[in-house]
Amino acid sequence: MKLVLSSYGGRGDVEPAVAVGRELLRRGHDIRMVVPPNLVSFSEAAGLPTSAYGLSSNDILELQWRYFTCYGRTPWKLKELNRMARQTAEFADECWTAMTRTLASMAQGADLLLTGLIFEQPAANVAEAHDIPLVTLHYFPYRVHGQLLPALPSPLSRLAMRGNEWTGWHGTRRAEDAQRRELGLPRATRPAPHRIAQRGSLEIQAYDELVFPGLAAEWAKWNARRPFVGALAMASPTDSDDEVLSWIGEGTPPIFFGFGSVPIGAPADTIAMIAAACAQLGERAIVGAGGTDYSQAPQYDHVRVVGQVNYATIFPACRAVVHHGGSGTLAACLRAGVPQLTLWTLPDQPFFAAQLRRMKVGTGRRFSSTTEKSLVKDLTRILTPEYAARARELAPRMTKRADSVAAAADRVEDFARRNGRA
Repeated sequence: MKLVLSSYGGRGDVEPAVAVGRELLRRGHDIRMVVPPNLVSFSEAAGLPTSAYGLSSNDILELQWRYFTCYGRTPWKLKELNRMARQTAEFADECWTAMTRTLASMAQGADLLLTGLIFEQPAANVAEAHDIPLVTLHYFPYRVHGQLLPALPSPLSRLAMRGNEWTGWHGTRRAEDAQRRELGLPRATRPAPHRIAQRGSLEIQAYDELVFPGLAAEWAKWNARRPFVGALAMASPTDSDDEVLSWIGEGTPPIFFGFGSVPIGAPADTIAMIAAACAQLGERAIVGAGGTDYSQAPQYDHVRVVGQVNYATIFPACRAVVHHGGSGTLAACLRAGVPQLTLWTLPDQPFFAAQLRRMKVGTGRRFSSTTEKSLVKDLTRILTPEYAARARELAPRMTKRADSVAAAADRVEDFARRNGRA
């Protein structure tokens, strides 16, 4: 089968689709990956034929980081917030237009089109225009449900999510209708999630039900169209793994700090804060650089800055992990059986932090409000024996990485065949 797999965002957003694409390629299918220009090399390194679509995701991710940091620290700066909101809308309009045209070309003769969570609208419109099956790959429960926050009553959760769907759609409706006209489609009359469900699309939930309990029962009406497969990751070894493990073995297990592919502000201050907090607690630290340049940051004997590492190898050797709240990193921590602290910035991340509190394996707070004092307090909390024991207890209940990838590939294959495109 010819399968087109598209995904937009940072590396953590794109990796689930690349992991599934690699498995489908191994099974003998004709795979075409479509990712943002800055991640073409990442996809190609996995052995996948890859094309670029849209604009570089680095720009929009950094803009979103600055917007939500400003919103968290200085919400009264309405002029600056409005300016960044306009920039985001302009970027989305230009990016969607380019994405739609690329996907329309790539989908010619395809048996199925898969899309990631970010900017799924262009793929949904292209699949509708070509009348081919659509699969969405969600690493976060994005569809309306009542389990978003443990302390929020289910009816309020559903109301808030439904309102967010319609508000977001009205904000992009004019641009999307223009793209639909170009595809020969009529104007949309409801948000994309409604249209995706109405077409009978497969909506794979790429996280464990353990993290959001109750969703399977709530979504039972969708039958098998919203299956849970567990977090999707490649877990590829890196050249740094042996060296990092050697450093870990020279002393007590360290705390790992990593904040994803979006560059954080003031990296030197961040390293100094980490070093001071860990010194107070008598801990060592590993800092995963990710998208941040720490080359000008101060150096400390008990803090080691590293590049890309294999989380599946490194996390089990650590006492705890402090991270940005991305779903992939969170799942890697749960699988490794280590407590975690989420210092979040983007809007989906605090919901994962809330689930960590519910499971009693971690806690979280906004990155912009984190200080040396708060970091010491939060680390002291998660480094207790109770958190470590609970993390070890939950680890075997997580879906194994290889099983998650195989289950997702099985679902994609079966869906394409059942829809007469095999």
